[in-house]
Amino acid sequence: MDDICEIQCYDEEKVSRLKPYATESEGVAKIFKALADDTRAKIIHILSMEDELCVCDVAAIIGSSIANTSHHLRLLRNMGLAKYRKEGKLVFYSLDDDHVRHLISAGVEHAKEQRSTVRAT
Repeated sequence: MDDICEIQCYDEEKVSRLKPYATESEGVAKIFKALADDTRAKIIHILSMEDELCVCDVAAIIGSSIANTSHHLRLLRNMGLAKYRKEGKLVFYSLDDDHVRHLISAGVEHAKEQRSTVRAT
């Protein structure tokens, strides 16, 4: 394999400087796991474009049942990516904070670039 070091050595200065930062990424995989599902990624993306959306609106936009949409929204809420409020018989969801909005925006932009690169080749 040519993608692996043939000898074992490391830069002690870099390792010492960067090692404390390795723990900062704890919890990030949980976020990406939530977004790894196409339905949840769609939901987060459309929620990033509005202040809030009713569960029925989200279901209609993504072309899914209300039950399935509610399941995904509940999971996103439990993972701290979305929040909700109830108004009478309606439930409205929104993103938990702007970090989630920036994360999905960066992902969508990257995916667009990847698609245009593939088309150009």
